Amino acid sequence: MPMPITARLQQVKLLLLDVDGVLTDGMIIYDDSNVETKMFNVKDGLGIRLLIDNGIQVGIVTGRSAPALTHRCKNLGIEIIFDGIRDKAKALESIIRQTGRNPQEIAFMGDDLPDLPIMNRVGLGIAVADAHDHVRNEALLVTSANGGKGAVREVSEAILKAKGLWDKVLDTYK
Repeated sequence: MPMPITARLQQVKLLLLDVDGVLTDGMIIYDDSNVETKMFNVKDGLGIRLLIDNGIQVGIVTGRSAPALTHRCKNLGIEIIFDGIRDKAKALESIIRQTGRNPQEIAFMGDDLPDLPIMNRVGLGIAVADAHDHVRNEALLVTSANGGKGAVREVSEAILKAKGLWDKVLDTYK
């Protein structure tokens, strides 16, 4: 019998995120100087900070590299950054060695076909609501929010609630 989602959320010690289509809405903007711009959701950012502040690591595994991503990760305190990655499964192997985490303690959020190799090797594969159909079908959890529109915050809160940490989070804002 498969493990219930709540039990999988309780096991998460590391949340890995794709970027374009997960932390962003998937749009890539180039200005006339050929500078790439990304738009990030502030609510997703708070969700990431809440995880990190409560001892849950957050990392990035993405196929693209961009200075905007580097700045965002620094701002949020994300230290595990694998960008410009073609083989996400190989990146996962490096992350496991680097962090000492068991794959069952890792969740990954993705939105498109290049995310499947890592999504299917971790304890909890998550797709955003507007992910490719095949990715949603492979995921154990699908968010109600689209990528770049609060999906990461939704998962962050679900992890904190499953671990019994949500009331502690709320108490810090009272």
